[in-house]
Amino acid sequence: MFWAIDHTSPQRLQDQVAASVVRGLRTGELSVGEQLPPAAELAGALSVDRNTVLAAYRQLRDAGILEFRRGRGARIATDAEAGPGDLTPVRDAVRATVDLARRYGLDPSDVITLVKELS
Repeated sequence: MFWAIDHTSPQRLQDQVAASVVRGLRTGELSVGEQLPPAAELAGALSVDRNTVLAAYRQLRDAGILEFRRGRGARIATDAEAGPGDLTPVRDAVRATVDLARRYGLDPSDVITLVKELS
């Protein structure tokens, strides 16, 4: 599931909602043209204010990732840039990091813990 909201994080909730959409798009859980849930519905599911979701949607619209169609809500823009192939540099960097961590006797879960501490 690409929706990941941490109410204890110092990151603004609207930024987390926006980041979740981008993550969903980049991992292939969302695709170009796909409709997103109505703001009120998503707000309820994520336990955030409706205005938080609307702010995130506007942020993504301004970035060219979402488009709004009258009466149809928010959709992934047809020219949105992001796809599974876009993650190749990130995958390579993570793979190298995991290899390095193993040389230090750490396992991937230790790397995840470190990443969470740093983000």
